[in-house]
Amino acid sequence: MKSLRFVRSVVPMFAIAFALPICATLALERAGSSGADSKVPRFHDAKAQTAEFVGYSSSIRLTAEQKQMRDRVLGAMPAPCCKKYSMATCCCPCNLAKSVWGLSNSLIVKGADVKTVQTAVSSWLAFSNPGGFAGNACDVPAGCQRPIHKDGCGGMSESTIVASK
Repeated sequence: MKSLRFVRSVVPMFAIAFALPICATLALERAGSSGADSKVPRFHDAKAQTAEFVGYSSSIRLTAEQKQMRDRVLGAMPAPCCKKYSMATCCCPCNLAKSVWGLSNSLIVKGADVKTVQTAVSSWLAFSNPGGFAGNACDVPAGCQRPIHKDGCGGMSESTIVASK
């Protein structure tokens, strides 16, 4: 009789002590994976995705409101190839800038919020050039023709994208 009472008193405490944290962990995992960041694409092939995003920069048309949002988001970020300018304007429409504009366009038309676009752009830039950008590619000889992954602009022509790694 005493052992049955002991089991009845221990089982609920055991369940609370172990089951509750497990359930909470699973709930947080699910919540984390269903947030806005789930709209951030996976980056896996810098060369192919640069071409894809550059294409989006001219093929996806934003409404005036969407363009304002894009310019507001990118206007707060320095251009990685020319830090004197913002990512919204850059100093010229190089392939690096067009890849960022196209990525932003695709996310915005899918309903992404400001934070998602910022996260995606930052992630894309880090993926496309893991060494980081000095912010002066446009001011050094042949900087605009250097591959993106070598701190360059990736070229100026959409037909000749210099972005491989």
